[in-house]
Amino acid sequence: MALRLGAIGLGGLGNIELGLYDEMDDVEIVAGADVSDGAREAFAAEYGAPTYETHEQMLADRDLDAVNVVTPHTLHYEQAMDCFAAGADVFLEKPMVTGIENAVDLVAAADERGRVLQVGYQRHFDPLFRELKRIVTSGRLGEIHAANAYLGQDWIAIQRGSWRTDPDLSGGGQLYDSGSHLLDALLWTLDAEPRSVAAVADDRGETVDVNSALALTLDREGDAAPVTASVGVVGDGTNGEPDEGMVVWGTEGHVRYEDGRLTVYEDGVTYEGEVAGDRDFETLTRRKLSDFVRASEDGTEPAVPGPFGLRVTALTESAYEAAETGRTVDVRERIEQARAERQSVQAD
Repeated sequence: MALRLGAIGLGGLGNIELGLYDEMDDVEIVAGADVSDGAREAFAAEYGAPTYETHEQMLADRDLDAVNVVTPHTLHYEQAMDCFAAGADVFLEKPMVTGIENAVDLVAAADERGRVLQVGYQRHFDPLFRELKRIVTSGRLGEIHAANAYLGQDWIAIQRGSWRTDPDLSGGGQLYDSGSHLLDALLWTLDAEPRSVAAVADDRGETVDVNSALALTLDREGDAAPVTASVGVVGDGTNGEPDEGMVVWGTEGHVRYEDGRLTVYEDGVTYEGEVAGDRDFETLTRRKLSDFVRASEDGTEPAVPGPFGLRVTALTESAYEAAETGRTVDVRERIEQARAERQSVQAD
């Protein structure tokens, strides 16, 4: 029996993802919800399925196995929680949610209800980042003790005036948008959890952050000492093409990602890391959606589960708090506070 899929968010990326779902033999697109009349009309014409102005209407009217959510960031939490209540698994585009309390609650709710929750970070399916993670976690670089990562885009010029620069909908600026991919890649390739963060942010006269710089300590399982890391996110003046890189430093060598290639420095020898397989946007998107379908059908954990999305959300929110207060924020403490508050509310 085909997976009965509903969609919340039918324009832009949501429409692209629906096209890829439609290619899968084991998926039936049965309903869609969007506030835009044009998006609903296009969806109905393409898939011959009913559309709804609100996700509440769709969930009340249709029996769904899974829902694909591609909407402004601050809407994710309520929409996903409503999907769980309706008995559906959820694929959430990044970031998973805004707010550490929301992230903790969503992950707990998915676990309590036995629902699949997957976050749309496609770099977990990218052969370059998979190879970077393999090198880092192999032990060949010795003890990992430092990392540096950066991302630059002409982000504000493209997004100015869109919902992404409205903090009520986006939750923040470039750090919560494309920067979320960089934080994901850093935590995932190092197999690390954030311990603490200090940060500064610059809005460049805009309504949200454009540039940000983070100083982090990260914990890796089995390592006695934390990893010292830095992250820089730039949202203006890159002259068109995105610019991104990362260096991971170990006691026996280091590995660099830059310009779409890996370079390994080990035992006095420099060589290129092997990256095999397609890395284009459509291929990576298809992989992450296929993984969600597999997890929903089998009831197994997806490649990017909710607890990992919690790590990224907690780090991002803590960075904003650090930038606002001028203090270093204990990320682990913030997560535990949110968990304790949730338990207290449930006990009442």
